[in-house]
Amino acid sequence: MARPPAPLRLHLALQALAAGGVIACPTEAVWGLSCDPWNRLAVRRLLALKGRAPAKGLILVAAAERQFDFLLADLDPLQRRTLAASWPGPNTWLVPHAGRVPLWIHGEHDKVALRVSDHPSVKALCAAWGGPLVSTSANPAGRSPPRQHFQVKRYFGEQLDYILPGTVGSSDRPTVIRDLASGRVIRP
Repeated sequence: MARPPAPLRLHLALQALAAGGVIACPTEAVWGLSCDPWNRLAVRRLLALKGRAPAKGLILVAAAERQFDFLLADLDPLQRRTLAASWPGPNTWLVPHAGRVPLWIHGEHDKVALRVSDHPSVKALCAAWGGPLVSTSANPAGRSPPRQHFQVKRYFGEQLDYILPGTVGSSDRPTVIRDLASGRVIRP
């Protein structure tokens, strides 16, 4: 069963993030890589580690919906209720970013992927950070997302700045991604 990280472990993860580092942490279904979304060099490094094209964009994860208020303020009440009904949990939504996130986060898209996590480690990390973080599976492009700590180490060795100990949640696959405007499933 997934539990929040110990205070010292959380502190070490936050130190790594504040220094522009890339960390790994357990999420709802797989291990993920995270960094400060506003730090261009950290995001570039994360993308290089994964071998991921910047044009694809990245997911932002938060501890609470209010951490996304700067992106959700323009949504209509029905859309806000849709988000509130699905969060926290393994639901990622594409919402218009209106230029409020950097290019290195949204890629070539006019929308950005958002999730309010229900995983204790992710929630504790984002709450202590005070805002959203990048969240993407901790695997090189084309490889299977890891469900175990040792798999993260196998993929990245000592290239990460910190690995937050813990276990993944009970979901059996990465989160569903839906477009908020249309409801269309982008990734089942």
